[in-house]
Amino acid sequence: MPNPIVSLDHVSRVYAMGRMEVPALADVSLTVHPGEFVAIVGPSGSGKTTMMNVLGCLDRPTSGQYLLAGTPVSDLDDDGLARLRSLTIGFVFQSYNLLPRTTALDNVATPLLYQGVPRRERHARARAALERLGLGDRLDHESTELSGGQQQRVAVARALVTEPALILADEPTGNLDSQSGAEVLALLHELNSAGRTIVLITHDQDVAEAADRQIHLRDGRILT
Repeated sequence: MPNPIVSLDHVSRVYAMGRMEVPALADVSLTVHPGEFVAIVGPSGSGKTTMMNVLGCLDRPTSGQYLLAGTPVSDLDDDGLARLRSLTIGFVFQSYNLLPRTTALDNVATPLLYQGVPRRERHARARAALERLGLGDRLDHESTELSGGQQQRVAVARALVTEPALILADEPTGNLDSQSGAEVLALLHELNSAGRTIVLITHDQDVAEAADRQIHLRDGRILT
């Protein structure tokens, strides 16, 4: 079996709240291998957001070790962490996080700009990603001219354009109606079937059913 893309080994994350210490994650161990579709499920306050931030290299563990694509994140400074995140992870957020007053094409091309990809190649790859997701006729539309479902598909195209090892989807259907949500889940399933590794963060058990494996969180711990 190939090496894991995600490997958490007894990871904890504790936040200081004045004189108190609040554990958001407590002794969590988890591996995700290439090609898996995993859902991390839990109610509000279970530690899902902290888990997403740690997995996405947006926050660092207080203790334990996190290896992302074989790289120990604790060995990296902030610039190194940002570089690893940019090259390894594609993010899909509940609120889409699209740039306002910017076309779908330029929204999708933006991560490639940060990687130093030339303009012509950026636009060619962004166009291909949008066409792949059925948005070839929306390239020049700004986000306000797109439906919620279309905006989320633009966000998925943006996550895919760098060819990351991991798609990290945080409540990707949370702002969508049921039909658009089902379409986004079907799209994630299609991407997984094509070999993409996906970790889905959700509070919704019905959404979690789209994944092949579910990890249940409560009070910062994985339920066994």
